[in-house]
Amino acid sequence: MYTFSNKLKTLSIALMIIGAIGVISGFMTSHKSFEDVEAILAAEASHHGGGHVEDTAHASTSHEEHAVTNSHEANNHNDSAETHVDEHKKHVEHVQHQIANRPWSALYVAAFFFFMIALGVLAFYAIQYAAQAGWSPVLFRVMEAITAYMLPGAIIVLAIAIASGTIGHYNIFIWMDPDVVAHDKLIQGKSGWLNITGFAIRGLIFIAGWALYREFSRKFSIAQDNADVNDNSNFKKNFRISAAFLVFYIYTESMMSWDWIMSVDPHWFSTLFGWYVFASMFVSGITVIALTTIYLKSRGYLEFVNDSHIHDLGKFMFAISIFWTYLWFSQFMLIWYSNIPEEVTYFVTRFNDYQLPFLGMVALNFIFPLLVLMNSDYKRVPWFIVMAGIVILFGHYIDVFNMIMPATVGDRWFIGIPEISSILLFAGLFIFIVFTALTKAPLLAKGNPFIKESEHFHY
Repeated sequence: MYTFSNKLKTLSIALMIIGAIGVISGFMTSHKSFEDVEAILAAEASHHGGGHVEDTAHASTSHEEHAVTNSHEANNHNDSAETHVDEHKKHVEHVQHQIANRPWSALYVAAFFFFMIALGVLAFYAIQYAAQAGWSPVLFRVMEAITAYMLPGAIIVLAIAIASGTIGHYNIFIWMDPDVVAHDKLIQGKSGWLNITGFAIRGLIFIAGWALYREFSRKFSIAQDNADVNDNSNFKKNFRISAAFLVFYIYTESMMSWDWIMSVDPHWFSTLFGWYVFASMFVSGITVIALTTIYLKSRGYLEFVNDSHIHDLGKFMFAISIFWTYLWFSQFMLIWYSNIPEEVTYFVTRFNDYQLPFLGMVALNFIFPLLVLMNSDYKRVPWFIVMAGIVILFGHYIDVFNMIMPATVGDRWFIGIPEISSILLFAGLFIFIVFTALTKAPLLAKGNPFIKESEHFHY
């Protein structure tokens, strides 16, 4: 049996406390007054040379001269001045709203990132049962522990999303704002799907289905350990529900991706988006399985896990990284080449305002894993897997960041206190839940009919 060490437990609690303080601080400092935002914009204008101020002064002088010589032009000047004031006010209010969106978005990005790790592991776990894989049963308890985070993680994501459009001021999803919907025919056309009631109901259905599978699969797995040697009935039940769950998962993961991620840009859509998000959560989940396994093995647990198991996890990390790149390139290049305005704006925004994280993400999620994990021998070296895993996880956090932030905060993005604090908060919660779950059952699924094959697995 695994014992949750006091040091690790203290670390997880400390991360949650520090993260919560930072998140609260982020919310408290995000509400800027109109005058504060004006001062920020004025400082930015002066930093960029003050051209806008000079042009405004010149225009003012020019209009005064015309006012003296021509009353008609004076009236035009008044209209122009009023228009300029209105535009200025709208711009300041827009930036004010973007600044207020930032802590909501940072919290949502981190919450979704850790949730998608658990859901990706749940899918990988179901695939192992449905395929009756012989290499992986020694890792089942690790997978089951990681999936323990799925239910609380999913509820938190859904709660943040709904709260942002109820107690918040429509900080993440603009389609939740009735004023926006009233003046946007495209969103009105999608309102049969994009409404808070439907969003909440669908979310609860998704979560209930995922949680029920996890609950029953874990129950049958533990029961199989306590069954007679020749009684594989619980394994067969697990096989059947895993196959059924994968069908449910394929549909619900895609719809979840549309609802929880893609609808932050309700004017844009991609038919590949569900697969794209799946690839990101899948490789992130497999990476966390590898990192958790290596950590436990370094602490004297999982003695039945050998280099070949680590090697296979490394192969999956490499393969799904390539698969993610294929989907990223397919989505990006087809949209960019076709150059349809309502589609290409998604990438124009990211190229203009998020060039470093957008292109850096490709290097982190494709080039680095390609160079590090291509060699077969390196995939047997634990510290190589750890190094690659940390980079992959950071890269896929940036991937989620790129999906959410451009639609919510625009060019007001930065990785600072709200973002780092949110990561710490959910990292601490993730560690606490996962390692607590590890203490609830023996680390070897000894009743699994393939356990001997798994223990003696060599490649």
